[in-house]
Amino acid sequence: MQRYFTNQEIKTEYKLDATTYHHAVVVLRMKVGSQFELVDAKQTVYLMELSELANKEAKAKVVSELDSQVELPLAISIACGLSKGDKAEWIVQKGTELGASEFIFFKGDYSVAKWDQKKAKKKVDRLQKIAQGAAEQSHRTKIPTVRYVENLKELTTFEGAKFLAYEEAAKQGETKALVKLTQELKTQAQPLLAVFGPEGGISPAEVTLAKQAGFVLGGLGPRILRAETAPLYLLASLSYALELE
Repeated sequence: MQRYFTNQEIKTEYKLDATTYHHAVVVLRMKVGSQFELVDAKQTVYLMELSELANKEAKAKVVSELDSQVELPLAISIACGLSKGDKAEWIVQKGTELGASEFIFFKGDYSVAKWDQKKAKKKVDRLQKIAQGAAEQSHRTKIPTVRYVENLKELTTFEGAKFLAYEEAAKQGETKALVKLTQELKTQAQPLLAVFGPEGGISPAEVTLAKQAGFVLGGLGPRILRAETAPLYLLASLSYALELE
């Protein structure tokens, strides 16, 4: 069933906003009596039914409140160095499906791609729409936020656990850091910031900065992962450990 989000608090009725109206009525051709799911500002999920449809406006009434426990037990922020092409879109879309709470993009020392202020705003707006679409598709109750910061240093004050996926650690056969961190998160849930470099990896200066800021540096298994694959590997691993194991 189709799911939508609204920043309103729903009581008994909901007037569809322009974007939701277009998708529900114009694209999906919903009619009076058609049902959909709606997540309101409090992340409460309702089963809704279209009750009025006239003059390019639509209203829906609450049928019932739905139980929806789908979010990870802790908030995971995924921070990625800028990469070429559409990798950011892929990371946001698939990362949303896998449960990330936030996406942060930054200019890494080895980033080839560059976002000036104008481009960054345009990119973030585009990525936020992708996050919303993926949240609707995967029936999340939260739309992840997307933002841009200038460099890794701006992330060092994050309050919670901090992990840096380090390619050199993987090359050296390091396998314990992520396992240990996961066990700690299982016993004491707290927000997690996971940082990933661009195609060129993390620079020595960034490694030093991360160590000084209290990041755990670790590998993601014996294979070298692409910049757009590594965040998804981490999210899938944590989902298994925290939700299925």
